[in-house]
Amino acid sequence: MYIVKEILEPDFGCEGLPDGQELCCEVILESGESGETLTVKAPDAELYEKGIDVGSEVSVIGGRLKKE
Repeated sequence: MYIVKEILEPDFGCEGLPDGQELCCEVILESGESGETLTVKAPDAELYEKGIDVGSEVSVIGGRLKKE
C-alpha cells in the first residue's frame, strides 16, 4: 500500500503537448509501512478516471495504479 505524495505534470511550455501524445504524469508514492518512495508514470486521464490525487491510498499492480 502506498500514499500518493506528489503528482508532477510535464511542462511543454508554449508549444503545448505534441500532437497525438497522451499526457503522462510522474506519481511519487510513499510506502505506509517502510517509508520507501517509488515513482510511477501514469496517464493524466487515468488518474482523473480512477480518482487518484495527492493523499490517495493506492497499490501498484503490473506497473499500474489501483486506488484502494
